[in-house]
Amino acid sequence: MSMTPSEEHHQRIATMTFASVYPHYVNKVERKGRTVEELHLVIEWLTSFNSADIQKLMEEKVTFKTFFERAQLHPKASLITGVICGYRVEEIENELTRNVRYLDKLVDELAKGKKMEKILRDS
Repeated sequence: MSMTPSEEHHQRIATMTFASVYPHYVNKVERKGRTVEELHLVIEWLTSFNSADIQKLMEEKVTFKTFFERAQLHPKASLITGVICGYRVEEIENELTRNVRYLDKLVDELAKGKKMEKILRDS
């Protein structure tokens, strides 16, 4: 049984900065033998942000709210399913929280050694 995120949970995610979470993404994938380039490929697929955009967003210390307001979400993002942090991604009603969890899920799949074409939903 997956949990339903609380309003406080949504607020916390909305106000968290992308720059504060990014190093955790890097550590997670590098620990498993994947590269920052692969991480950026995954982020770009989901959000349309290239490496220069990612750097700029971190320097600006944008919140996840701003990050996803500026993103062009991939049309196949809804194909990202499964459980992340105890929540079933496709059942999260709050759009921002769901988008952040999509990103978490992609990073997770990368770290778990999934093939890139599977992670990118054969786009």
